[in-house]
Amino acid sequence: MSMISFFTDTSVTLGTKLLEVVYIIIGLLAIYTGIKNAIDKENTSRIPTCIFWVTLGVLISFGRFINAFEHGSVISGIMIFIMVIPAMLKKVKPGKVELPTAEQRERLRKKNGMKVFIPALSIGICAIIFATLTDLGALVGVAVGVLFGIVFLMIMSKENTPKVFLTDTERLLSTVGPLSILPMLLAALGAVFTKAGVGEVIALYVQSIIPEGNLTIGIIVYCLGMVFFTMIMGNAFAAITVMTVGIGGPFVLSLGADPTVVGMLALTTGFCGTLLTPMAANFNVVPVAMLDMKNRFGVIKNQMFVAIFMIMFQIAYMLLCS
Repeated sequence: MSMISFFTDTSVTLGTKLLEVVYIIIGLLAIYTGIKNAIDKENTSRIPTCIFWVTLGVLISFGRFINAFEHGSVISGIMIFIMVIPAMLKKVKPGKVELPTAEQRERLRKKNGMKVFIPALSIGICAIIFATLTDLGALVGVAVGVLFGIVFLMIMSKENTPKVFLTDTERLLSTVGPLSILPMLLAALGAVFTKAGVGEVIALYVQSIIPEGNLTIGIIVYCLGMVFFTMIMGNAFAAITVMTVGIGGPFVLSLGADPTVVGMLALTTGFCGTLLTPMAANFNVVPVAMLDMKNRFGVIKNQMFVAIFMIMFQIAYMLLCS
């Protein structure tokens, strides 16, 4: 399906079309990041950095339409292969960083105060509103929240020009680097695991460990499996499908446990695993890069006690509710 036919097709929902627009914008920002680094003479790895970001941007913006062509999936696969080469060789590097001066930061802090948190709060609020009150979806709500935040910041200060947002977006992407694609890779990994039948394989092995009909041990193994599988995949949403098929269904739900309670607590138990793994890059690695922390695992170490406590609490809560 071409781009024009996609956006004019009445069978495609408005939410899907708007989400595709969001992806196109995100891809264009990645392409801009690549071009800006390519012309940045202070970047010691200009060309590899440009290749990574431009290729990623093209895939995000136009991947749906590339795959619509004959052998489009092959073209996408080749582009992904090309994209990861600079990342594997550690040749994707940030260039010149344009930061506000200390005087500017202090002046804006005194002027704006706590109002600077309104844009960030608007993202979450818009996501909830769009997810619960519309058919457009939470991700479209996130995009609307970002747009609201941009408008709000521009109203707050005339210094917040479109160029400022574009520059800061490039700075953030360049700072995070190839780690920015980790959530997408983990989501793809979850789909591959599910398609490959990993859940069924896990069920075969667990069957020899869990005594038949023992709900207590089934819940404990299920929750700990969610924690460890989330640590491996970096994403509880990807882990819950595999673990529910392999353990939750046959050893917990089949014994009469409440599906609502089990599903909710299994997912939040998996989130505890997110606190303990560098695979959850957007939570545990990006802050290290953004704050220039000396200890690469500093965020995880500070979250470890809370995560372990919450794991034990949620296992106990699931046992009480089942």
